Amino acid sequence: MFGLAYGDALGAPTEFLNMRQIHQRFGEDGPREPSGSPALVTDDTQMAIAVAEGLLDALEHPPFTADRVTPMWRRRFVDWLRSPDNDRAPGNTCLRACEGMAAGRPWLQATQRNSKGCGANMRVAPVGLVPGLPDEARSGASQLQAALTHGHPTGLAASELTAWAVRWLAGGMAPADLPGALRDHCHSQRTTYHERWLGGLWQRPGVDDPAAFIARGWDECLGVLDRLDAALARADRASDPCLATGAGWIAEEALATGLLCFLLFPDDPVSAIRRGAASSGDSDSLACLAGSFAGAHLGMDAWPPAWSSRIEYAGRLARVGAAWDQGLDGR
Repeated sequence: MFGLAYGDALGAPTEFLNMRQIHQRFGEDGPREPSGSPALVTDDTQMAIAVAEGLLDALEHPPFTADRVTPMWRRRFVDWLRSPDNDRAPGNTCLRACEGMAAGRPWLQATQRNSKGCGANMRVAPVGLVPGLPDEARSGASQLQAALTHGHPTGLAASELTAWAVRWLAGGMAPADLPGALRDHCHSQRTTYHERWLGGLWQRPGVDDPAAFIARGWDECLGVLDRLDAALARADRASDPCLATGAGWIAEEALATGLLCFLLFPDDPVSAIRRGAASSGDSDSLACLAGSFAGAHLGMDAWPPAWSSRIEYAGRLARVGAAWDQGLDGR
């Protein structure tokens, strides 16, 4: 959770800059550490905290089901919408969907059905961190939290892959094994539609059945994993990562480029988030994802100790992290 926020804060000042502007303003390596006290984050961390705290609410009263967690997340998302701190250039998809839910519309009507923006998978890491969730619940919940705002199948699939990457890294998977594991997951889940979690989201003109709906998302994720493999084979640490795997404004590219930044520096979390921040695309989300992966892999002690007292929302991040470090059982 802290790695997610560190990356977000580091990438926030460069989000809308090109590489020349980043180099002029911050030097060749980009921002070196989160600035300010507190070091301010963006809507990426704010919404990840909303997902995390909604999870904690739901897990207090098992069993963990869609019916249990959906109103928790809905309330947290609407609270985020109305918060005076929601002034960090939030994404239009999240705003429109949350406005619909705030107006009382069912989430299936409020969600932006054709959006696969990265706003769904930059916030999903908490679903990966919860210990003890059955596989079906982890997959279904990761897709559901995405579906509340982003209804495109690729947004769902990329969110599930992000959650599983965090889960596997936290469980000790070697970073080098991660791309292959994600590819295998795409193939195994290609026609699995989590109806208990998503209801009738798949129903729309031109879609024959739920399996065909979700397969599109997995196929697009498989395509970007090909680009990730090619980028890792080159192992170019100095170039803009967006040139290899995409700028990250859409879900599958955010996943791949965030992973690329992490996998280029698997044992150096600060360099991983710096690489995400020094990029021409959605730099706060890319560094946020890289920080999620690095934190899951290396733990809290890998980060500069002084950062934890300066990052915005440190108390809320610590509460969530402590709950899961103690082995909160989500079954």
